[in-house]
Amino acid sequence: MRPGPRLGLDPGDARIGVASSDPSGFLASPLDTVARGRGDLDRLAALAGESGAVEVVVGLPKSLSGREGPSAGKVREFAQALATRVAPLPVRLVDERLSTVTAEAVLRDQGRKGRRRRAVVDQAAAVVILQHALDTERATGRPPGEPVPATFVTPPQEPADE
Repeated sequence: MRPGPRLGLDPGDARIGVASSDPSGFLASPLDTVARGRGDLDRLAALAGESGAVEVVVGLPKSLSGREGPSAGKVREFAQALATRVAPLPVRLVDERLSTVTAEAVLRDQGRKGRRRRAVVDQAAAVVILQHALDTERATGRPPGEPVPATFVTPPQEPADE
């Protein structure tokens, strides 16, 4: 297991649930909910810096059959923008099938209802995503999911004098 805390993200259309792990990478805990839109990448970069994260894990929504739909395409675009914003910090996409369903069930079992549950479900889903990634790495000895390369646009260069 690689040492260092990680961030786990559950990106949605309106909010991004954020979880963090302890420095040993053993346990994921809820951290924050970030509103989607202007400044969201900056806030996530700040959370990564404040927590000393060595990696960011982003949940990739897939269908039960493993196929990717339109929401997965949006998450891939988001992860690409995030990877570019937080570089050189690595960003990885991990399968998040049923993470929100699992988080909802846990919160329901804890007696949280209605508005109180909706307020923390994004963070709880991020915990499920991150904990799964940590457990997978511990079991396999390999980083989970797939890396997201940062892309940078090179500014046009002026033509050389002949």
